[in-house]
Amino acid sequence: MPTVKSYLQEDWAIVTLGFLIILLSMAGVVVAIPEYKWSSSADLTGKVLAGANLLKIGTQFIYVIGIALLGSFLTGKSLKNTLLVFPVVFILTSLALIIAGNATLNGYGLEAVIFSLIIGLLIGNLFKLPTWFREALTSEFFVKIGLVLLGTTIIFSDVLKAGALGLIQALVVVLSVWYFSYWVCKRLKIDNELTMMLSSAVSICGVSAAIATSGAIKGDAKKLSLVISLVLITAIPMMIFMPMIAHYFNFPEAVTGAWLGGSIDTTGAVVASGSLVGETALKISTIVKFSQNVLLGVAAFAISVYWTYTKHPNAGDAKTKPTLKVIWERFPKFVIGFILASLVFSFFISPAAIAPLKAPLKSLQGVWFALAFTSIGLETNFKDLIGTESRKPVYAFLIAQSFNVVVTLVLAYLLFS
Repeated sequence: MPTVKSYLQEDWAIVTLGFLIILLSMAGVVVAIPEYKWSSSADLTGKVLAGANLLKIGTQFIYVIGIALLGSFLTGKSLKNTLLVFPVVFILTSLALIIAGNATLNGYGLEAVIFSLIIGLLIGNLFKLPTWFREALTSEFFVKIGLVLLGTTIIFSDVLKAGALGLIQALVVVLSVWYFSYWVCKRLKIDNELTMMLSSAVSICGVSAAIATSGAIKGDAKKLSLVISLVLITAIPMMIFMPMIAHYFNFPEAVTGAWLGGSIDTTGAVVASGSLVGETALKISTIVKFSQNVLLGVAAFAISVYWTYTKHPNAGDAKTKPTLKVIWERFPKFVIGFILASLVFSFFISPAAIAPLKAPLKSLQGVWFALAFTSIGLETNFKDLIGTESRKPVYAFLIAQSFNVVVTLVLAYLLFS
């Protein structure tokens, strides 16, 4: 099927759409946030599936499909295929959000993205999807819009007010754990793409870091699925048992919070585990995790420059090393959108103006991420996640995560006791 003319390179289109969403929000075009939390069947039917809430979900659908269609138009993709595929992805994603809204599952820190991925994997592997359907799935596109919006939540002044100790711990943990993980992957002869994604996920901030790294190096979606699955699965026992260990050894609450925030790779699991310990632990764990998130943009920039410089076809020849022009051409522009959004919301908009925008933008960010994970699941062959070739990455992840837990505990005691 012929495509229409492309007006923008994909990453620039993503930056444009991300800032369009931000500008619309600032102009007062705010989509009502649907209610997904429920604790009983009465809650489910009376709140989540009530007419008023379904109308909110429908309104959000119209908003995001409008952005998706504009993205397809700007990048020269088939509008017809987007119109056919996007509603299916949205319905599956809404189902994942409803499942994740259950109070019991929510209490365990299980986030919607894991259910999006599972639903996508089940349908993508149990049913034979048409080739045109799979080709119309744009997981990276959704992910990168979510990452640009993620920049609006990384407010540098909040982190600095909360404490420089969190930033110091985050910086030391990220650098030490990233290099250790990289070393382990190399010793196990894991390929370069998976090494970069896995090292970033373990050391920085889990799923978001894996996604950003994958985008920066144009990584394989199957490898990204494996890393995301490892992050989400290992976060569950860590979230449950680390507070128990801290209680058994009588760790100070502030130390426990710093340990949890620096070790556990998903924000939801950090909040859940911090809540199990106490108010101080919750606050410190959130600050430390937030501080690691701040480093995401810097890390993505450094990784993309390194990847371009070393993996370019001419990188081995000193006379024809990639030029700044080549690095710029290959640099993922969505990282610029992420950093710009963070800078604008950190230094150019007043806290009073930001306050009413936080919840709607965070909700939209969550929707784009969940849409992306549903798409990744639909694109991925489940056999690729459980094959023998996945064993080494699993070993590397567990070794690196164990190192992370120990290093973070030492730093937490040095800085917060």
